[in-house]
Amino acid sequence: MARNIGSRYTAHQILGRGSAGTVWLGEGPEGPVAVKLLREDLASDQELVGRFVQERTALLGLDHPHIVAVRDLVVDGNDLALVMDLVRGTDLRTRLDRERRLAPEAAAAIVADVADGLAAAHRAGVVHRDVKPENILLDMEAPPGPGGAHPALLTDFGVAKLIDTPRRAKATRIIGTPDYLAPEIVEGLPPRAAVDIYALATVFYELLAGFTPFGGGHPGAVLRRHVTETVVPLPGIPEELWQLLVQCLAKAPASRLRASELATRLRELIPLLAGIPPLDVDEPDSGTESPAYDEQGYAPVPEEPRRRGAVPLVPGSSPDSNRDTHTSMRVPAPDELAGGPLGTARAPRAPGRPRPGSARNRSGTVRKRRITLGVAALALCAALGVGGWFAFGGDDPAPTPEDTRNSAPAAP
Repeated sequence: MARNIGSRYTAHQILGRGSAGTVWLGEGPEGPVAVKLLREDLASDQELVGRFVQERTALLGLDHPHIVAVRDLVVDGNDLALVMDLVRGTDLRTRLDRERRLAPEAAAAIVADVADGLAAAHRAGVVHRDVKPENILLDMEAPPGPGGAHPALLTDFGVAKLIDTPRRAKATRIIGTPDYLAPEIVEGLPPRAAVDIYALATVFYELLAGFTPFGGGHPGAVLRRHVTETVVPLPGIPEELWQLLVQCLAKAPASRLRASELATRLRELIPLLAGIPPLDVDEPDSGTESPAYDEQGYAPVPEEPRRRGAVPLVPGSSPDSNRDTHTSMRVPAPDELAGGPLGTARAPRAPGRPRPGSARNRSGTVRKRRITLGVAALALCAALGVGGWFAFGGDDPAPTPEDTRNSAPAAP
């Protein structure tokens, strides 16, 4: 059913739903448009609307081939809407759900396009703050580029800032999508351009591997892993590409490349990636994870199986391209983030080989240790002349949180 958006636009049909609102196919004075109608609770917050209107000039000034342009901002009664260019295609999440992972050449071409768009935004003083596959659109009407990848455009500029709380002397909340949040955001620092680079590098990793480097399980555990864990090389990835990815996933913001540098480096590497098939990488093992924390107090909560990729945070939401992945959580205290020595994230592996620290590898180590202790006990009893029955074996002890967090095998 059609509805009017202000006095100039008409929304005809819903294209999708996201964490901040609903996207409609609309019509305006200059032809078809996409209209993002923001949630009523956002539109009714006058302070929030005022802050967003202040950003109008910056948003309307973002003009780049790899940015979905904002044409207008409509504030009309209970309606708060962004009117944007209509992109005929799909989002990157939909393609990932269909193909699971992309060939390195296509993945690099998509990420280079997005990096070009981010470079233009950063020059204008605008930080996106929510780079993820759901916010990357593929223009299917444009000719495909390297690896058959269609041009990529970044959308939803300003939306993360819109739903954020007013700036305070010290940040106390985290707004964003857990899988793609930079460590400095988790630690409560203000978002700078480097947070977009970290998020885009996380997307790049996901395009290659089929899962994010620190995702899965409870959002609190995901946030903690961004700060305390490091990634390990993906099997079969070219070394130059891996080093570039590692640099952009650096914990220190100053160590990451700028968006323009990332785009340039990727375009230099694309010819070397031609013909390389998608990486053959097993998904991370299911199982329990390091201690998770609840949204409010970060007290331990029951552990749950780790799931691949970003997870829906709204009960009943379906895991599709429009799933709601935003969350708002308390910034954890330093002692809550401290996890001892820097650990290693879920280690990807080649198919058919146990991953270090996996249940299969760890069970063998525990069994060997049990046998060794049993033999030693028998030898000691024999030496002391003590007879009797000794029972060894039984069920393995349940792994502690420390066991499940670290990827290194248990010491003998």
